[in-house]
Amino acid sequence: MSEYLKGKIAVVTGSANGIGRAAAVRLAREGADVAILDREEAPLKEVEAEIAGLGRRAFALALDLTDRRSVKAAFGEIRGALGMVDVLVNNVGGGARTRSSEFFSSEAEVWDDVVNLSLMTTMMCSRQVVPDMRERKSGKIVSVASDTAFYGDMSMSEYAAAKAGVIGFTRSLARELGPFNVNVNVIAPGPTRTRALAWQSEERLQKMISSIPLGRLGDPMEIANAINFLATDQSSFITGQVIPVNGGRVFR
Repeated sequence: MSEYLKGKIAVVTGSANGIGRAAAVRLAREGADVAILDREEAPLKEVEAEIAGLGRRAFALALDLTDRRSVKAAFGEIRGALGMVDVLVNNVGGGARTRSSEFFSSEAEVWDDVVNLSLMTTMMCSRQVVPDMRERKSGKIVSVASDTAFYGDMSMSEYAAAKAGVIGFTRSLARELGPFNVNVNVIAPGPTRTRALAWQSEERLQKMISSIPLGRLGDPMEIANAINFLATDQSSFITGQVIPVNGGRVFR
């Protein structure tokens, strides 16, 4: 453990499973104390215990991250329990999964759900930490988008739109916060071995894999390693950037 984040406070949203869980543990291994936010309490407690086992403070909060009042309250609790946030990882998000369809037959309610979960949560959580980061002239915001924003996967138009929104939001925020020494960047994973792929048919999954030059799905810790890099001072001169971690499925 190099402990580039020793003494830092990190928040990871959507951290009960998959990429978020891997990111929370990876940041803790780097020395950070970590607040973990998700609506699934039982697996969240498992992550909390894993982080505590690494000798770091962990603070688990089960909440609906699309509920703005709950988000505001949660960040207030985090400041009280751990201190000011140094690193925010906006990971929570998701596509329509079993409700997915081609756009011509899609429903507006599904668009709302996906955009709220994958874009509005990023904006809302960022809003909670930006004033303090500006004042202290220090901070890292890392958001998780998707290479679907570039690739344009079939039957995922609302998800592609939401994740493209995360990228646009990040670039604008990076320009605003650059003068305050705050770095704002995006990771764009490709297909990764998480439960989000469980609803995919085997045929569609194999088609995804065939589109990846490395010939396999990503592992959550491979995404977490990139998040960790952007969360540390190793990336101090990088801001407003999108880093695909996708086995070469999309070149940027």
